[in-house]
Amino acid sequence: MTTTSHDDVELVDFDTVLAAYDPALGLEVHVELNTATKMFCGCPATFGGEPNSHVCPTCLGLPGAMPVVNGKAVESAIRIGLALNCEIAEWCRFARKNYFYPDMPKNFQTSQYDEPICFDGYMDVDVDGETFRVEIERAHMEEDTGKSTHVGGSTGRIHGADHSLVDYNRAGIPLIEIVTRPILGAGEKAPAVARAYVAQLRDLIVALGVSEARMDQGNLRADVNLSLSPKGSGTLGTRTETKNVNSFRSVERAVRYEMQRHAAVLDSGRSILQETRHWHEDTGITTSGREKSDAEDYRYFPEPDLVPVAPSREWVEELRGTLPENPTEKRARLQSEWGFSDLEMRDTVGAGALGLVEETVALGAAPQAARKWWLGELARRANDAGQELTSLGVTPADVAAVQGLVDDGTLNDKLARQVFDGLFAGEGTPAEIVAARSLAIVSDDGALSAAVDEAIAANPDVADKIRDGKHAAAGALIGAVMKSMRGQADAGKVRELILAKLS
Repeated sequence: MTTTSHDDVELVDFDTVLAAYDPALGLEVHVELNTATKMFCGCPATFGGEPNSHVCPTCLGLPGAMPVVNGKAVESAIRIGLALNCEIAEWCRFARKNYFYPDMPKNFQTSQYDEPICFDGYMDVDVDGETFRVEIERAHMEEDTGKSTHVGGSTGRIHGADHSLVDYNRAGIPLIEIVTRPILGAGEKAPAVARAYVAQLRDLIVALGVSEARMDQGNLRADVNLSLSPKGSGTLGTRTETKNVNSFRSVERAVRYEMQRHAAVLDSGRSILQETRHWHEDTGITTSGREKSDAEDYRYFPEPDLVPVAPSREWVEELRGTLPENPTEKRARLQSEWGFSDLEMRDTVGAGALGLVEETVALGAAPQAARKWWLGELARRANDAGQELTSLGVTPADVAAVQGLVDDGTLNDKLARQVFDGLFAGEGTPAEIVAARSLAIVSDDGALSAAVDEAIAANPDVADKIRDGKHAAAGALIGAVMKSMRGQADAGKVRELILAKLS
């Protein structure tokens, strides 16, 4: 059998894949910690900045520069591990992972290998009312690499580029890598399970306060491992690893795509190549990266310049007391407080909107109103733009302010949607947009009365029906008034005026 990347195969229908194969998932999520300084030096660990302005001899790997472990990063790692129900090592070490990293100036990564700080944990995720236990193999500390920019090509990748630029600002930023064991038995729900796990993990990381967890800024990045095995065989197939998938939606799409691609390769009698792959957001496909190395290829050995990390049991228990509410228990509590049905809560969680709705409610909006905006108007816009809700630029404070204007009678839902147009256009706060666009509902009796008189005069047949007691016909006149006043009339007052004039 031949073994190549097979990027040109014709995908197998998803249902056909499920009839013949069992998928196995594995997820590796890198969390960039929000410490003030880098993992092993005092350089600022802030996003952005002029290229190579946040560097020093240590993170540049210059001879004689000695690393020192960031204590806050260790604390964050332990809190993440505890929140994931992990065991916390009483003693662990860092290791050197040797590999040619063009954007890692030391040409090795300081990581953890056989002695991670956190191990043997789990997280339960719910998909369509079914609970899947995702077992956590390990959560270990390491440092991020720098960033390469490839110049001169048409794709932004190294192939075809004239030259490359390297920014070492990110090199040395503290990372926690959370690695799952194979997730088996998900079947058709495998793509949704992957998305739900990453979304719930992000919510947990944000609740812990250890990272901004902004996927669009690379604070949280997911590598998706996928393999297929013959239906019912109970074995694991050869896996591929799709690197740096940066949205919940893309995680789901990448799993689905790789399932269909793997099946196409296997159905043709060929073998899957163990390799890393690149996800392309614009086309929704993966392409080959490089053959995937096994652990022994990295020539791990203990880092000689760092002492072991040995957190005391007293400190670990002290940190356990700082953990936020368990996400599963929190969802149950919020559902009860908000009065959501199982389906409403499931849809809210599935849309990645739970935290957004919670923040909006905390700012004064009614739960159903907050849910309506995030899962309706804003979810539609996010879907059209191919973005996550958290990346839209509209905040819970904005949504709460818009709903407040609806609640006090300044806006109706139709006008509120125009306020969202203004928010996306960067026209200011909701109140400023209402003033600038003259969107407020007209409640002045004089103006409404004149508009009602015009509608009655223009629709005498309808007016006669109302005089005869057919009050349901008032809807036609209300519609005429709303149209003439660009939707800015107080519909309740308009109805009162119509009935008063014609009864």
